[in-house]
Order: sequence, then structure tokens, then C-alpha cells
Amino acid sequence: MYRRSLLAVFSTPAFAQSWPTGPVRIIAPFPPGGSVDTIARLLVPSLQASLGVPVVIENRSGAAGALGTASAARALPDGQTWILVFDSFATTNALNPQAGFDARRDFAPVMLVATAPMLLTTPLGRPWRSLAEVAAAARARPDTLSYGTVGAGSLAHLTMEVWQQAAGLKLIHVPYRGGGPLATAAAAGEIDLAIASRVGLGGQVGTRLRALAQTGAKRSPALPDLPTFAEAGFPGVAAEAFWGILGPVGVPGPVLVRFHAALAAALAEPATRQRLEEGQGVDIAATSPEAFAGFLDAQMAEWGKVVRERGIKPD
Repeated sequence: MYRRSLLAVFSTPAFAQSWPTGPVRIIAPFPPGGSVDTIARLLVPSLQASLGVPVVIENRSGAAGALGTASAARALPDGQTWILVFDSFATTNALNPQAGFDARRDFAPVMLVATAPMLLTTPLGRPWRSLAEVAAAARARPDTLSYGTVGAGSLAHLTMEVWQQAAGLKLIHVPYRGGGPLATAAAAGEIDLAIASRVGLGGQVGTRLRALAQTGAKRSPALPDLPTFAEAGFPGVAAEAFWGILGPVGVPGPVLVRFHAALAAALAEPATRQRLEEGQGVDIAATSPEAFAGFLDAQMAEWGKVVRERGIKPD
């Protein structure tokens, strides 16, 4: 009853006009240093200028992002709490129906912020210089080559499952708890391969990691010389990481519209665009809420099917 009465207050025109009423919180459901944390913090200066209040990034990691996401689902829909989700959001319910939230029922989509191909990389000390060389080595020594991802059931993990099935390979999956730990382990040579977006690999590509292929359906403008999986001889293997903003269901429409406008303004700033596109290798999307909702539906259908067919289990 108390929550319902608050919802009625939040829905009034007077409340929407007075929003925000204090600091705005954006939950990043992964550890510091990963792609979600990095992208969220790049948006903060412009959002603070547009909204006129502090914008705080709150890292609430655990359970492959599910803990922080569940906390966002339970937050009051007053516009003071939002969440920046990663592509693993699209598979959480397929992996764990008891995650504590329904990815579509409990959230109001705001914007697909950006997408990016994932990069399959290897430490510079490893000998492989192409995807074909990795495939040959994996076929020669099944279940010996290791690859790291940001977690079981992540889009990177599922993409590698699709590749292994298509190419007849058997690799060892090593899940990490976010992009920061993955990038650190990959740079140290603890694993043979690492797959994540460029931003998720923490600036290690070209310095400590060699990129072998990108997972997009076509080459990213940020990586024009790097072949796709299809171009490297593995058609049908394509996926892109994504980042999007959601609010708890029930956020008043005028508040969502204003926050969407602030996000759009941030992503239109030349300095922010440069940091994201050139610095982090992402492709800015800046979609409408409706387009993001449709995108999520398609991602959940496509990758939920892979989870079920391959019998993927959470960490």
C-alpha cells in the first residue's frame, strides 16, 4: 500500500516538474574498471550539467550483474535511480529464473547507449596471429586452450559456444567477475585467449593483447583492419556487446523523457563521442525507449535459445 501511494505521488505533474529532487544514482552492476563502469563515468559530467544535481555511479557487483540489477528493480520509481546494463542482462533470466527480477516486466527501457563488436584476443607471448591458427591449435589439442570472458552466460561466452560448435572445437572456458579482472588476467598471460569489447579489455589491445578477429556482422569503423569471424572463415558467428540504460518500472513518463534527453545531449557532445568512439571503440546508438525495448526482446529471444540449447549454467 505504501509503495502504491508513493507511485501515485511520483506520477503527478508537479512531481515530474520538480525532478530531480536530489542526487541521481546510476547503478553499475559490475566491478570498477570494466566496460559498464567506464561508460557510465564518461557520461557523468554532461548528465550533471543537464540535470543540475550530482550523478553518482554505484558499483554493485555480484552474480554476473544480477545482484545490482535486482537492487535496481526494487528501487522506488522516482527517477532518482537508474541502471546501466551490459549484454549479460539479456540472458540473466534464461540462465537463472530465480535471479530476483524479470528483465522485461520490472524495468522501463530508456536508451540503448552503444554497441561494439567483441574482440577475440591473445597475449602477445602466444604464437597465434589469426583465427585460423587458433582453430588449428585447438583441433590439434582439444580441451587445452583456455579463453576468458566476463562470466558464464555472457554474450562473449555464448558467442564462443556458437563458434566452437560451428568450427568443431573444444576450449576451456574461464569466467571472470567483470571486465576489470578479465583484462588483468589476459594481460598477465593467465589465459590463452580473451574475448570482450575493446573497452572491456581495458586498453590492453595492441599493447599486451593481439586482436585476432571481431564478432560484428561487419567491420567496426574503429577497427577497419581487423577481420570479422565470417571473413576469417566462420560464417554465422556474429554478435555485438551492448550497453543500455533502464529505470525501475513505473518511472513517470515525463521524468523518463527528461532523463532520455539528458542522455542524448551527453552522447551528442563531441568530446564525449570521441572518448567513446575513438577511445573505447564503441558505436553510439542513442535510441528511443521504444527501439531499445524492441532490441532487448530480440536479444533475449536469440541468446536465450543458445542458453537453453547448449545447457549453459550460471557461475
